[in-house]
Parts: sequence; structure tokens; C-alpha cells
Amino acid sequence: MSTAPHSRLILVTGATGYVGGRLVPRLLEAGYGVRCLVRDPVRLQGRPWLAQVEVLAGDVLQAATLPDAMRGVDTVYYLVYSLGGGADFSERDLLAARNCAAAARSAGVARIIYLGGLGDPQAALSPHLRSRQETGAALREAGIPVTEFRAAVIVGSGSLSFEMIRYLTERLPVMICPRWVFTRVQPIAIRNVLDYLVAAPACPESAGRVLEIGGQDVLTYAGMMTGYAHARGLTRRLLSVPVLTPRLSSYWVHLITPIPAAIARPLIKGLGNEVVVRDDSARRLFPAIQLLDYDTAVRLALGRLGTHGVETVWSDALTSSQGQTTPVALVSSEGMIMERRQRLVSAGAGAVYRSFASLGGTRGWLYLNWTWQLRGMLDRLCGGVGMRRGRRDPQELRAGEALDFWRVEAVEPGRLIRLRAEMRVPGRAWLEFRAVAQDAGGTLLTQTAFFEPKGLPGLLYWYALYPVHALIFSGLIRKIAAAAALCGDSAPTTAPQGPISS
Repeated sequence: MSTAPHSRLILVTGATGYVGGRLVPRLLEAGYGVRCLVRDPVRLQGRPWLAQVEVLAGDVLQAATLPDAMRGVDTVYYLVYSLGGGADFSERDLLAARNCAAAARSAGVARIIYLGGLGDPQAALSPHLRSRQETGAALREAGIPVTEFRAAVIVGSGSLSFEMIRYLTERLPVMICPRWVFTRVQPIAIRNVLDYLVAAPACPESAGRVLEIGGQDVLTYAGMMTGYAHARGLTRRLLSVPVLTPRLSSYWVHLITPIPAAIARPLIKGLGNEVVVRDDSARRLFPAIQLLDYDTAVRLALGRLGTHGVETVWSDALTSSQGQTTPVALVSSEGMIMERRQRLVSAGAGAVYRSFASLGGTRGWLYLNWTWQLRGMLDRLCGGVGMRRGRRDPQELRAGEALDFWRVEAVEPGRLIRLRAEMRVPGRAWLEFRAVAQDAGGTLLTQTAFFEPKGLPGLLYWYALYPVHALIFSGLIRKIAAAAALCGDSAPTTAPQGPISS
């Protein structure tokens, strides 16, 4: 792929979403200048590419906020849709698309690139799939050439459809499935979707075209589940029944996975539509793109699952921002349960960092330390490492060394530490502490517990112990904040730049 000149400015809408958040760094790598249009710029904080892009606040549903974002732009990526926004999501999508296209036409934008949904437009498509294709038509109404890519299930760590497949397969040894599991589908790896999106601006022949994209394999949803099970070394049985309606299926998905019923229902209605590539124009226009088979895509997605290996998740764009200081949030995404707590501390980032970087060893864990010791004793009795290892130095931490029953996975002096659990648990666990100096003064302390459950035992373990963990973690962050404030270091520590290392 040729490198585009830096003078070409790209506008990305939906940069806080699953695809948009992964597209931006790849456009930068290709040499484009990038501007991001987001409703709340705060939600891009922490992205390693943030300093390389221009960020403007705006909303495609509010036409008056769009002219400034369009100024000087050559190409617009339209990656916005309102699934989960209520029963009127289709009307909202049409309004947003028309607003964006009209503003782009007024600003002289040369092209719009849109990622829509695969499906035969002559068939009885579900409301969700029909809305995705109608959105593409609404973008074309302004007369600007639109490149509309249509994809089915996107296989990648954190994608909505793939995570539904993942959770159902992981947690249910025997799956009672409706008839839609035997519908044909042509999944595509997220990296191939990004390949097409990045290549499009440099391919003038793709302008004004609807291009169907898919991976190497045509499967059924049942085949996707058994393929995922094979990649994970799991044995799964599927039993098809005729009585599971989309509504009942959505409630089942709601119970088993982190996907709410309101979001699952329109997706499940679309699973009855066959979604396979019928026109190979995309393959002919972009012959250099090497499409992945489903098994490879799944293994790549599984390889990304970890506390910081996943760039974006489906819930990024669906969770409304509540500012920087959220007292406690319990969420589940891409197979990982996360409990995040935050406090604004009246001390410098250096003091906050020292407060959590010196945990463990002879100092202990500040709050209900006897429960940590008891957990270590139980782990030792079960053949685990226990708490006897302590720590090498009472103040300093190095990546790779032991800390009680943790392993230090990452250290960013003055800013962050991440600990990986080595005690015996039915899954994998991490505990992360982060200190970020605030412009208005003080430091935002963020404490996050990550847990990746292994099957149903892992899930039961987390929720059975969560009341105890919630008590311990709430007390721990409170004690860390108090210790930092007592230290009285008001000079913030500059955090190192660049991505977090593992």
C-alpha cells in the first residue's frame, strides 16, 4: 500500500467506537492527517495516538456542530450507528447520515467511506440490517461519492457479534440453539476490515461503489461456535430447537453474556438473514489484501485477549461518558470482567504512585490485611505460591519480579503498576493502579481489578466472592488516597509517553 501525502486530511467519525478506534492509528501509519469528531473528547484520553490527531467536539445528530469539523477535509469515514439507542435507532441513523453528508458537501469533501452491513437488499432483511443499508443510501443523497463496504460478522477481540459467539461457547457445554444457528455467514477478521478501509482513499476506482467484503470461509453460526470451541480446546454440543424466538434468545444472551437484551435483540433478528459475499468486486479492486480464514482470525483474536492487548471493545461507543471521576464501575467486555474505582486525591502524582507502588511485603495491603494473608494461606494449602515471597525492595518495583502472590507485569514510574495474580484461581486476574495529574490540581487515582474467568467455575468464583472483593477494594483505594495525601507531595510527576509495555 502506498503512503498517502500528509496534506490529505481525513475526518473520522465514531473514533470512540470499536472500528473507529482501531482505524485512526492505521491511518496515521499510512501518512494521513487525521481529525476525530467525537461527542465527548474526554473519552479519547489514554489513547496512545491522541497527541498525533486533531480532536473536535461535535455530534452528527446536531448539524450546527459539523461545519468546523469538515473544513479542509478530503475524506470522511462515517462509522456511526445508533444500535442500542432505542427503538427509533433507524430514524436517528438516517438523520445523522444526512446531516453528515450535507455538511461534507458544503465543505467540498471529496469522498465518504462507510462501513455497513452485508445482506441481499432484495431479501426480507431484519430492521437492523435494513437500517445499515438505508444509512448508506442516505449518505449518497448529498451527491458525494460514497464507498460503502458491507461486512457480516467481524471477528476480533472485543467485537460485538464475535463476543456473543465467544461467551456462549465458553460458558455452555451444551447449547440449546434456535434455527438461526444454521444460517450461512461469511465472517471477516477485523484486520481485513481495516485493510479495506485504509486502502480505499488511495483507490479512486472504489469511489461511488457498494463493496461486499468477507473472509475466506463461508460457515454457519453453528460452525463459528464449533470452530471457536476447537481453537480453545473445548468440546461443545449444539441442540437446535424451534421455539426460541428472537426475544427469548435475546434474554438468554443477556443472561449468559455481557450484551444487554436491548442490543442483542436487533442483532439476533438479523441472524436469520444469510450474509455472504455475492459480488467479488472488492477482491478485484484490492488484490493485495490477504484475506484470513476463520480459524486464523479466531486465534489472532484470542491472542489479543489480555488486560491491555485489546485496542477497543464494542462497549466503548455505547457507554456514555460521566467525566473522569467515576467512583466505581463494574463492566464485562471481550471476556474480561473489570471493576474500576477512582478517587481524586489532593496530592501530586508522585505521592500517589509511591503510595500504591509500596504495597505488599512487610507494609501489607493497608486495609483488612488479614484477609490478604488468609487468601495467601489458602493458596499455599492448595499448592499455590502463597504470600511468603514478599517483595524485593520496600519502595522500588521492577517488571517481572514477585510481589507476594502477584507478578509485576508492568511499571511506569510515577504513573502506573500492573500486577498479575499467580495464586490459584479459575481464570486469570490482574490488579492495576494508575496516577494521572489533573490540570485543575490533585491526582486522579484509578484502581482496576481485571478477571478473565475460565468457564462457568470462573464466573461463579467471581460473583460469589465479589461482595468481599468489593469491600476490600473500596477500602484499599481509600487507604491509598489517604496515605498519599498524608505524604503531602504536591509536585506532579510527569508520566512517560508511549504505550504501556507488558
